[in-house]
Amino acid sequence: MTASVLTFGCRLNAHESDGMAHHARGQDDTIIVNTCAVTTTAERQARQAIRRAHRENPDARIVVTGCASDIAPDRWAGLPGVVKIVPNADKLKPATWGDNTPGLPPSRHARALLQVQQGCDHRCTFCIIPYGRGESRSTSTEETIARAEALVEAGHQEIVLTGVDIASWQGPDGAGLGALCRELLHRVEGIRRLRLSSIDPVILDASTGDADLWWLLENEPRLMPHLHLSLQAGSDLILKRMKRRHDTAGVAATLRRVRSIRPETGVGADLIAGFPTETDALFEETRAFIEEQQIPFLHVFPYSERPGTPAARMPAVPNAERQKRAACLRDIGDANRDRFLERLIGTEFDILAETTDRGHSPEFAAVRLTQTSPPPIRGSFVPVRATGLENGTLLAEIRR
Repeated sequence: MTASVLTFGCRLNAHESDGMAHHARGQDDTIIVNTCAVTTTAERQARQAIRRAHRENPDARIVVTGCASDIAPDRWAGLPGVVKIVPNADKLKPATWGDNTPGLPPSRHARALLQVQQGCDHRCTFCIIPYGRGESRSTSTEETIARAEALVEAGHQEIVLTGVDIASWQGPDGAGLGALCRELLHRVEGIRRLRLSSIDPVILDASTGDADLWWLLENEPRLMPHLHLSLQAGSDLILKRMKRRHDTAGVAATLRRVRSIRPETGVGADLIAGFPTETDALFEETRAFIEEQQIPFLHVFPYSERPGTPAARMPAVPNAERQKRAACLRDIGDANRDRFLERLIGTEFDILAETTDRGHSPEFAAVRLTQTSPPPIRGSFVPVRATGLENGTLLAEIRR
């Protein structure tokens, strides 16, 4: 038996939930709620989950952790069934959960997450996360190598590097994220695929970006042709008011260079719709930029006020307008995605089997197998041929 874990938010939270579930194994009377503070919706969902868990399991001990409870612990401590608030800084310590055994926790995912960084030194005007995660800290190269080797030994062939701001990873000699990736791929031969989670676009600035990362994109097939940019807007004035470090010209130049060296690259982006002060004209700049740049994989969020952040004091866009703009961007993203996926129909590639009939292409396109006899083994690579497109998902048949 093990504690049950309810996870909200980002990939880093998912990775940390794996660790907590491992360290709290045997505590079958415990429910761990790993909260997120990015949006009011994420917080509301976590509070609802706690109330529901208490109704359904009135004798269970509910332990709350994560960014939302780290920022405002008193707001969570009074919820029904909650017996303890665990700070972010302590949630991966084995002793917090009464675990005295050595060893790294396994990953529950076919595509293993590997945390290489924590915290953030930037203060984007909309973001509350640095207050819950603290300053940026980098996992050492040697510890990262050891964790990667353990994941490979456990059977994982695809690894995703994750953190709050992985673009800020830095070694003691000033080496950047690209150098860490090169070292990982050089020393851990069992990594068949390496992916990056969401990254700050500044690391790929076409003129001043990470040279090692550019080298890998051009020369290393084990680094997947997939980039997810923390873009947030396609308007330079809004980016400035967000206190972001990139501009649209820099992102456009980055995408031109990426597509010139790896045309098949699947590009994703996070976007905030209805940021304070965003007029119709400024939104149109973002809409036009996303359409022009043909970014296929969008994560769109209506702006959510975070008390204590500078943006929360700026003139707000009405909620209904935020939702309308978010829907518009999602529609553009769907059209971009389908055009991108249509180019993959007829091509052959391998997918990592995440279920008996689902996986992702190297570009991170969702794939569904149309025949599964015999069913592929979860975590194995399956050679496929894309045959069609349905509801934003590639259809594929197994190559025999």
